[in-house]
Amino acid sequence: MQLIYIGLFGALGCLGRYYLSGWAYALAGRGLPYGTLAVNLLGSFLLGLVMEGSLRSSLLGSELRMGITVGFMGGFTTFSTFSYETFRLLEEGSLLQAGANVLLNVLLCLAFAGLGIYLARQL
Repeated sequence: MQLIYIGLFGALGCLGRYYLSGWAYALAGRGLPYGTLAVNLLGSFLLGLVMEGSLRSSLLGSELRMGITVGFMGGFTTFSTFSYETFRLLEEGSLLQAGANVLLNVLLCLAFAGLGIYLARQL
């Protein structure tokens, strides 16, 4: 049942990302990647809300929580997971690890995106 929740919620997350991005671009234009920013902001907020809420309450069962967090949020944005994990490191006082997580994710992901672009241009 858990896999069904993850798959169904994942599809909803993908559609949510598509529609929210489009709405943000229509509203703010394309001077900056506002659609991605809107998705990342909302996703980070929602993952923090759901994770902390589910840790403090039994309102969500484990299958539903996995459907929302892994499925919906995974389809919506993985930046939310990065944000949540970094915040938890900061909260635990692991400043070096949090800083390393930010630097490694941003710098290495940019480098790997560049590598992918470079390789695609060579084909």
